[in-house]
Amino acid sequence: MRILVTGGAGFVGSAVVRRAVAEGLGVVNVDKLTYAANLDNLALVADSALYAFERADICDAAAMARIFAAHDCDAVMHLAAESHVDRSIDAPGSFIQTNIVGTYTLLEAARAHWRGLPEPRKAAFRFHHVSTDEVFGALGPEGMFDENTPYVPNSPYSASKAASDHLVRAWGKTYGLPVVVTNCSNNYGPFQFPEKLIPMTILNALAGLPIPVYGCGENVRDWLYVEDHAAALLRVLTSGRIGQTYTIGGANEARNIDIVRRVCAILDEMRPTDAPRERLVSFVADRPGHDFRYAIDASKIEADLGWSPSVTLEKGLRRTVEWHLANERWLGATHARLSANARLGITI
Repeated sequence: MRILVTGGAGFVGSAVVRRAVAEGLGVVNVDKLTYAANLDNLALVADSALYAFERADICDAAAMARIFAAHDCDAVMHLAAESHVDRSIDAPGSFIQTNIVGTYTLLEAARAHWRGLPEPRKAAFRFHHVSTDEVFGALGPEGMFDENTPYVPNSPYSASKAASDHLVRAWGKTYGLPVVVTNCSNNYGPFQFPEKLIPMTILNALAGLPIPVYGCGENVRDWLYVEDHAAALLRVLTSGRIGQTYTIGGANEARNIDIVRRVCAILDEMRPTDAPRERLVSFVADRPGHDFRYAIDASKIEADLGWSPSVTLEKGLRRTVEWHLANERWLGATHARLSANARLGITI
C-alpha cells in the first residue's frame, strides 16, 4: 500500500509518515515546506526505500496531477493546512487559500486518479481528511463533542477547516469518492513548531523569557499525544468505514494555565534553576473569539476500530519535555525560524 500524505513535514503529518514507514507502508510526502514544516522531522525515514518526497503546493492542480500519475498511490491522507488560530486572525487569506481551495484541488486530483484505477484497487482506495475539533465551536463546563455535533466555527481557521470538511463529504456523496473524516483534539509531543502552547512554554522557560498565557488561563482543552493520534489516523485509513466521521481525543482535559505550570515544574525537576520557572508566566489580553472549552467523546472509534489513547497527560508531558531537552539543536534551529516568522500581532 502506498499513501500520499499531504503536509507530511509538519507536526502531525511527520508523525504519521514515521509511523506508516515503520509499519511497512509506502509513503509519498507532499509538502510545500511553509514556515512550520521541517524535513528534519523525517530524518528517521528519509533514506528508506518506502519514503519519497515531493515539494509542491496542494493548490497547484498541475503539480497534484503529476504527483498522482508519478506515484500511483492507493490512498490519500490529507493533513496539509494552515493551522494556527492566532495567525488566522491576523491574516485569514492564506487559510482560505490552503485549507479550502487546496482541499478542493486535491479532491479533484484524487477523484481523477481514483476513477482511472482498476478494480479492486478502485474499491480499496481511500481519501482520509484530517480535521480538528475546533469546527464544532465552544463547549460550556459540561458535555463533549462527538460525530453528530453541529458545526459552529468561531475563528477564520476553524471556519476554513469546517469548509474543507464539507467539501470532502460532498465529494463523497456527489461523486462517490471513498472518503473518511477525522476531527481531533489538541495535539502535543515531539517536533511541534513552538508557536503552540506546550512547545512555546518549553522554549520560553528554557530561555528565561515571559511565558504568555491568554486571559486567566482558564480555557480547557483535551490533549492528545501526537503518536497516539498517528496510530488512530492509520487505523481509520485502513479500517474505517467509507463516508464515516471519527472524533479522536486523548481523554486528557486540562486548563491552559495548569498545562503551563506542569511543564514548568517538569523543567524545574529535570533542569533546575535558582527560581521556579512558573514565575515567568505572563497573563496577556485574550484573543478574539477564544473558545472556552473543547472535549472529545472518542467512544465510536474505540467501539468500531478498537483504538483508544495510550499516553496519559502526565506521561506525555514528561516525554515531550525530555525530547526537547535531548534535541536542543532542533529546538535552536526551530527557534530561529520562529523568530523569522513571528506574528505581527492581532490587527483588528
